[in-house]
Amino acid sequence: MSEDIIIRPLARCDLPAALTIQSEVYPSFLVEPPDAFASRLGVSPQFCLAAVLDGELAGYLLAHGWPRQSPPPVGAILSPSARNEVLLIHDLAVGANGRGLDLGRRLVNRAFELAAQQKLDRAELIAVEGAAAYWRSLGFAAAEISAELEAKVAAYGSQACWMTQTIPSPAID
Repeated sequence: MSEDIIIRPLARCDLPAALTIQSEVYPSFLVEPPDAFASRLGVSPQFCLAAVLDGELAGYLLAHGWPRQSPPPVGAILSPSARNEVLLIHDLAVGANGRGLDLGRRLVNRAFELAAQQKLDRAELIAVEGAAAYWRSLGFAAAEISAELEAKVAAYGSQACWMTQTIPSPAID
């Protein structure tokens, strides 16, 4: 394998491969149906990214502009009319063929670059299934939350953790 990695927009034609990766890396209660997964592409397609390794999808990032502190439920079909207050990282998954290549960090960094260009200065996410340590390694931190938000986060599993990070300002050349 030559490890020719390309980070590019996630396209509708990538959905079958992305859904396969999702089903391989998440427990069944976090696997979203195809229509819910695809709806994220309609909200903020510029933040949904693919990591392609030697011509095959190796990982993806589903992220979108969204109202602050209001994650949608698992499986919800999203409306593109939501306010873009923050970058909500909804899903980051790397398949077996992309492990150990820092694809997650590359996808998140590219999303941050794009978000900064759109004047978004904050990212939010729910770390699931013990992934909080990974997200901390990318600069996210657990944040205090309201009881209402805590109930939404709990629907993502017993290990779910609400995390936030400031998006770095774009570098000026």
